[in-house]
Amino acid sequence: MVKIVSRRSLGMQLVYDIGVAADHNFVLADGLIAANCFNKSHSTAYGYVTFQTAFLKANYPVEYMAALLTANSGDQDKVQKYISTCVSMAIEVEPPDINRSGVDFTPVGDRILFGLSAVRNVGLGAIECLLAAREDGGPFKSLADLCDRIDARVVNRRALEALIHCGALDPLEPKQNRRQLAEDLPLVLDWAQSRAKDRASGQGNLLDLLGGGAAEETASFESAPKAPTTDDYAPQERLRLEKELLGFYVSDHPLKSVQRSVKVLAPVNLSDLDDYVDRGLVSAIAMLAEVKPVITKKGDPMAIVQLEDLSGQTEAVVFPKSYARIGQHILADARLMVWGKVDRRDDRTQFIIEDAEPIEDVKMVMVEIDPKTAADIQQQHRLREVLQGQQPAEEHGKIPVVAVITDQYRRQLVRLGPQFRVTDSEATVQALVNAGFQARSSSLVPA
Repeated sequence: MVKIVSRRSLGMQLVYDIGVAADHNFVLADGLIAANCFNKSHSTAYGYVTFQTAFLKANYPVEYMAALLTANSGDQDKVQKYISTCVSMAIEVEPPDINRSGVDFTPVGDRILFGLSAVRNVGLGAIECLLAAREDGGPFKSLADLCDRIDARVVNRRALEALIHCGALDPLEPKQNRRQLAEDLPLVLDWAQSRAKDRASGQGNLLDLLGGGAAEETASFESAPKAPTTDDYAPQERLRLEKELLGFYVSDHPLKSVQRSVKVLAPVNLSDLDDYVDRGLVSAIAMLAEVKPVITKKGDPMAIVQLEDLSGQTEAVVFPKSYARIGQHILADARLMVWGKVDRRDDRTQFIIEDAEPIEDVKMVMVEIDPKTAADIQQQHRLREVLQGQQPAEEHGKIPVVAVITDQYRRQLVRLGPQFRVTDSEATVQALVNAGFQARSSSLVPA
């Protein structure tokens, strides 16, 4: 069995090597090595590290990704990128859990458990205190049990609030009501501190003096004060607080529900924008994490925004001419399909947004074709003529056309090239039907 140690363990060279190989994307290719001017001894060493990395990723993917996340836990952009990689590898990254998480990212079966060290406002001293209390007394059973067993001077209110809002204390609340836990916290902390003072002064309560057992102790925790019952945060607010403390979404993501449909449309991932510099019009499905309105010297409104998808973030700009058309969509937390160009200035990649549309309004044209028709040159020519007839010369088509090729064994989706994008889905469907094709309009987000 191969064990991948964390960066905090002795002998962390393996994790460091993995990080180096992943960051530099070394491959065993003489041309690439020569292009980077490595001498033979240097290239041989990196080739060996690459072999080790490839072996671990192929044979121990969960352990490998856990080590990679731990080694880069201080870099949120890389962590978000690697979590996206985990999703593509069908490896689930679970949110932090007060009763299961350790300091670092931990492989658990076919999943990875989020490390407590990656939670903001929770220092290493607080984590060590929590882990020591858990090891001595077993799993925490309730918020009162947790607060009673820790040192409030080490694990302060701010750290506990962070653990609540990132989801680490969800197992302590039957309904996973984070807002209820947050409302209860001040009352329970005061109650726990009062008990701690009594124990320190030698007073204790009656149960303590009589040596009450587990049942009495549980009853004592149940008698801890609680705030009035309240509803949980709205889903978007839960995710916002989670992202604020972890730096990214873990339990869910506003774009996860459309992830499969996005693959059909094939827009670019924001983490790969460097590959699309000066390559014409590209599209992406993203959320506006931040929006900064700007007024130009001429008095025209524009905006600088932070785009985010499942793979990462990037800065984008909406210039006045585009803002005049799509400004109503440029709002914080909006989920959009954006079209534009990728530009690089001062070694920084930037997305220039030329058009945008809420994902609820995004359409695609689906054309049902049997394999025989798909292989017929004349039918291909007819389909091309119909689609080109739906493309006004003065406009860029935004609506993709997807061919659905079905036989008795399988159903295959083939997205046609960007030159076949159309401007009106309903008119295109009607034109295709009139030409003898089976076609329909479909939405990215089902109604």
